[in-house]
Amino acid sequence: MSIWTRISQAIQALAKGEGLSAVFEHLRTPPQRSVAFTIAVIALSAKMAKADGQVTRAEVRAFREVFHIASGDEEGAARVFNLARQDVAGFEEYASRIARMFREDRTMLFHLMEGLFYIAVADGRYHPKEDDFLTRVAEIFRMPQPEFRSVRARFVPDAEPDPYSVLGVTPEMDLTQIRKVWRKQVRESHPDKMIARGLPAEAVRLSERRLVDINRAWEEISTQRQEA
Repeated sequence: MSIWTRISQAIQALAKGEGLSAVFEHLRTPPQRSVAFTIAVIALSAKMAKADGQVTRAEVRAFREVFHIASGDEEGAARVFNLARQDVAGFEEYASRIARMFREDRTMLFHLMEGLFYIAVADGRYHPKEDDFLTRVAEIFRMPQPEFRSVRARFVPDAEPDPYSVLGVTPEMDLTQIRKVWRKQVRESHPDKMIARGLPAEAVRLSERRLVDINRAWEEISTQRQEA
């Protein structure tokens, strides 16, 4: 059974009159987490698109890159997107329900933020309303500020990412401390470990980009220190 079939079943199980945001109350058990993660990214992407007033082709393409939607599943994905966009519930209610659903596994919230950033900057620009949206979602998720700044530094194209921000370290730390942080992040981001933890395929694909970013940041910092 494909994940899109399972998503369709989850939507059909909603009681009459319930909005899409209510689906998160029905997907709390671990076997349903991959379904919940996918719906969460779609739903918050729809709310983010509503925030900046448009959905670009680049954003749609980025969405496809994350989710690898087969042609036969496009209708199901579009249905989830449109249900979220039309739902009278605001994005804060969606974010709050998602935060409660993943409160025991906060790494899922981190990966969800990565997916939203990936889609937000796909068209080469980062709209101020998107920044407001993602900042507020991070607050609802209780995402630590250094963690949020690290994700933002990796994705937002307004400047070359600061390698210290990418790793979530400071220039005052010595190289040994920074190396420990980098190695820990590499271990936690390795796709094999994420697969073993049962994370959805979309989160695993995003982790591959994260590995590239944190390795590049480490190389840049270590080179700077050696040349100093």
